Amino acid sequence: MTPTRLDTLEIDSWLACNALWSLCDGKLTREWIFDNFNEAWGFMTRVALIAEAMNHHPEWSNVYNRVSIALTTHDAHGLTSLDTTLAEKISALYLLSD
Repeated sequence: MTPTRLDTLEIDSWLACNALWSLCDGKLTREWIFDNFNEAWGFMTRVALIAEAMNHHPEWSNVYNRVSIALTTHDAHGLTSLDTTLAEKISALYLLSD
């Protein structure tokens, strides 16, 4: 079963409480900068384990010490609670590793 898409008010409310994330092309996006490639790759590995457990996978890229993540629920053609939940877990993971 595909989760229900979030409406504009729900998205705006979530973004107001999660200011480091932004909305770009209908996706929740954020970028992190680490000291080096190993730290960036380690972060991606830990995110991958969370995403796999949720069966909800990010669009992402890594260039040396930068990790960019975009979240959307493709089956729902927009943002759902899967995206906000994963974003919150990623943010918490970053705070734990900082």
